Amino acid sequence: MTRPLTVVKCGGNPAVDSAGICADVARLVHRGESVVLVHGGSGEIARLAGRLGVPQRTLVAPDGVSARYTDPAMLEVVVLALAGAVKPAIVAALSGLGVPAVGLTGLDGGMLRARRKPAVRAVVDGRTVLVRDNHSGQLGAVRTELLEGLLRSGVVPVVSPPAIDENDHPVNVNADRVAAALTVALGADRLVLLTGAPGVLADPGDDTSVQSSYQVPPTGAPGSVAGGGMALKLVAAREALAGGVPSVRIADGRVPDPISRALAGSGTTVTIAGAPSAAGRSTREGN
Repeated sequence: MTRPLTVVKCGGNPAVDSAGICADVARLVHRGESVVLVHGGSGEIARLAGRLGVPQRTLVAPDGVSARYTDPAMLEVVVLALAGAVKPAIVAALSGLGVPAVGLTGLDGGMLRARRKPAVRAVVDGRTVLVRDNHSGQLGAVRTELLEGLLRSGVVPVVSPPAIDENDHPVNVNADRVAAALTVALGADRLVLLTGAPGVLADPGDDTSVQSSYQVPPTGAPGSVAGGGMALKLVAAREALAGGVPSVRIADGRVPDPISRALAGSGTTVTIAGAPSAAGRSTREGN
């Protein structure tokens, strides 16, 4: 019987407890499950950008979804922060818990291919403009051979951006969408997106307003209650569900045992509006 496979996205919000997440990954692995851990690093990116004097800017698309503006200097910061600081700390933490782990970016083995966006639409001072020097990409092909080999060997892959574009240059890609793409490509059983909030909130200013379930529309903006990083998480959740992933949860990464809690029902279960319920679909458990 194939071991259950969970893809976990560890958010980069400084409030997220990466040590607690690693401890929970170790718990899952020690009981015989497989895990791929995808991470961001917004806190470390911000710290390093400030230290190096690199301006930090955000692009807001016409549908309200915001993303990091990645000019060449910021791309360098992103790579340094993720591959040089966040990833080694996670791998070391897992090693200390008796879990073999290997740190990878999307560049390794050509794992993540992306098409660099020649221009990005953004709203600036109320006007929609085209931004042409943004080094971000739209995820395309995903190669899983490297990950599958590591998983067969009982190793936890620890994955982050960047990806590699059509000209073999690194480009920034959203880590939540990386997690979704890997979940689909690996045929994983579930995706858990851990963040600095208890789930999707009915009132973004009230942590007690967490919704146990949330229906994201099949296309377009993910909904009026979701802004900023949560909007991108819902876009990623939709992409995973559309790709056949049976279960996607957005849950609190600040609490003890965050993955176990999410799998037990905490946080928000995301579904696509109008899609068949999970109960009516066969899952990949045991395949």
